[in-house]
Amino acid sequence: MIVEKVKGLKYHKKQDVAIVGAGMTIFRRRLNETGKELSYYAVKQALEEAGLDISDIDMVVMGSAPDAFDGVHMKGEYLLDGAGGSNKPYMRVFVGGGTGVFAPIAGYWHVASGLADVCLVVTEEKMSSSHPHPQSAFKYIWDPILDRPLKPNLIWIFALEMRRYMHVHNIKHEDIALVSVKNKANALDHPAAQLAAKITVEDVLNSEPMALPVRRLDVSPPSDGASALIMVAPHIARQLTDEPVWVAGVGWSLDTTWWTNRDLYFPRYVAEAAKMAYKMAHITDPRKEIDVAEPYDPFDYKELHHMEGLGLAKKGEAPILTREGVTARDGDLPVCPSGGLLGVGNPIAATMGVKVAEIYWQLAYRAGKRQVPKEVTTGVAQAWGDLMQVGTVMVLSNKR
Repeated sequence: MIVEKVKGLKYHKKQDVAIVGAGMTIFRRRLNETGKELSYYAVKQALEEAGLDISDIDMVVMGSAPDAFDGVHMKGEYLLDGAGGSNKPYMRVFVGGGTGVFAPIAGYWHVASGLADVCLVVTEEKMSSSHPHPQSAFKYIWDPILDRPLKPNLIWIFALEMRRYMHVHNIKHEDIALVSVKNKANALDHPAAQLAAKITVEDVLNSEPMALPVRRLDVSPPSDGASALIMVAPHIARQLTDEPVWVAGVGWSLDTTWWTNRDLYFPRYVAEAAKMAYKMAHITDPRKEIDVAEPYDPFDYKELHHMEGLGLAKKGEAPILTREGVTARDGDLPVCPSGGLLGVGNPIAATMGVKVAEIYWQLAYRAGKRQVPKEVTTGVAQAWGDLMQVGTVMVLSNKR
């Protein structure tokens, strides 16, 4: 690692970080397998893709959201064996739904700082263990004095946010439904997809009401699954591949838990995280400089909301770009070519596989049938979580 002297003091210079392998399990209800087993499957695939063995791993970062999903307290320690972390430096990070991008950000810290040359990042979620429904695990995230007596749930809150977004920009539900139609169709080419389908706008608009305007086909399904990434220092990357994918920028931001105190039409926490990541990646015009994007899409309107937070569209413009085909896999700005959470599934933290891993596969030209047909150099992945307050962003590039 290069040492730099500043005013007589020695400093280790930050080293670049590359991704050289990724893996993910099939996303769906998997009652017959434990979280340890799901983690093992994802790790095995990532190691094979990178051409490494578990003995080559210096340290392991685990990302997993609430313990309540798996029904195991101190879930990070529980998942250690399956994630290959035994007798290695190991840590768990979690910021709710933002974990799928925050975990690889933590992996980046470890390699960039020189603490590790090879870091394995594993994300896991097993939501089928939460009864009667994973939604019940969210009962205890609310303020016990002001919020909880009202007995809220997240679908209601997101219905308020969707309604506000539609009202401010005069957006029709038909234009939002196009996101669900697009992503579920893209997922038909993903081997791990849970709810890939050919559907129409009318199918979305006529699906079961959840909390209007949110209907069932506006929402991604809860799921079980795991994902893994191998992040390495430059001298290791050069030994493993001629075409590594580099981490160009990382950013994260949290807004207050008092969600009632802000205007829900725009995700400022995503914009702040993107600002941090773009500055590091030297990106000044994301609409022109980003070739492919995987914004977090647990609801169809959230893809549009997050595109605007990421600066990929002006405020209120994302539905227009979707309607005009710009965000299609063969469009000028492919968005969620994986099929996203709406089509592949939403095992909260494990969505790293359809966000950061998908951008890695796209930039490495390893996405198979999902590969976007144009030349790609730079991509962005983003996740979001908690009470509409967490934004996590990672920019990747196949140019150093």
